[in-house]
Amino acid sequence: MNLINHLPAEQFRHTIVCLQHAGNFRERITRDDVTIHELHKPDGKALHLYGQVRHLLGRIRPDIVHTRNIPTLDMLLPARLAGVTRLVHSEHGLDQLELTGTNRKYNLLRRASRLLARHYITVSRDLADWMQARVGVPAHRVSAIHNGVDTARFHPGDCHHDLLPADFRPERGLVFGTLGRFEAVKDQLNLAEAFVALVKRRPALRARARLILVGDGSQRHAIEAVLQAGGVRDLCWLPGFRDDAADLYRCLDVFVLPSQREGISNTALDAMASGLPVLATAVGGNPEIIAAGVTGELVPPRDPAALAQAMLDYIDNPAKLIRHGRAARAHAVAEFGLPAMVERYRQVYLNL
Repeated sequence: MNLINHLPAEQFRHTIVCLQHAGNFRERITRDDVTIHELHKPDGKALHLYGQVRHLLGRIRPDIVHTRNIPTLDMLLPARLAGVTRLVHSEHGLDQLELTGTNRKYNLLRRASRLLARHYITVSRDLADWMQARVGVPAHRVSAIHNGVDTARFHPGDCHHDLLPADFRPERGLVFGTLGRFEAVKDQLNLAEAFVALVKRRPALRARARLILVGDGSQRHAIEAVLQAGGVRDLCWLPGFRDDAADLYRCLDVFVLPSQREGISNTALDAMASGLPVLATAVGGNPEIIAAGVTGELVPPRDPAALAQAMLDYIDNPAKLIRHGRAARAHAVAEFGLPAMVERYRQVYLNL
């Protein structure tokens, strides 16, 4: 969406092909000349889709086709059969089925794609190194381009308390939070267990500490069960999916990213731009965007005790929290603004 909204309109036109459906993302496209095709792919294999994509691309006749992530990688073949020769593939992160990057079936598909794709883009240096070492893509055919953040939309500011449940945030309260889909790879269960451990370690924090978990998914019931069993459910707010993320970040004091695997986290960048310190697991591209001890802290994955201790450190050191939040905003503006990301993609496309 950010690329489509910000690439120069006089140089690029865009068509989006959704194998399933577009959802509410279509509402965030600001250009009025973007066509969106929804193919309504059912779960599982759908062999008719290859012919459908080939026919559609043959009619559109694009200069470049850009596939994103493993679920669309096999669409390079119908694109090539439609006569498109400039093919790009992006890897934005690895999912729960391949946390270690060694899934044999997926990697065979990626190696086969080298016969078709002219260039690859990853969102982190970590992923680019993996593509070269594990998939065998030559270094000159891979560009690592960090995600960009809209630092005008995501910025520090006061919380609109009417966004939160009544009396949720107490006087001198400290709110930890995360935004993301409730799936095992994102590991909000780790954060729930850490919050339980935090309050058990220091029961007086019941009066001050709060947790917001925004999102939904297959792990929701497990997360709720952990919070309930730990006796802290009343200190937590789980509002489900929201479309007011920019406002919600400003209601947090510390953003937590408890994932088992990440490429470059958009939510972490959004939080940094919003002036929040980011407490994240040291996985994937997280160490590339979070300077430990400067803009946030890094902890081992799947270690609720370590995460709880890092949360406690922010509670006990409010000056550190403020200092890290200010540094995070400055770092996001200087290193991860949208213009730099858009320009790097523009150069890749033009080079093709």
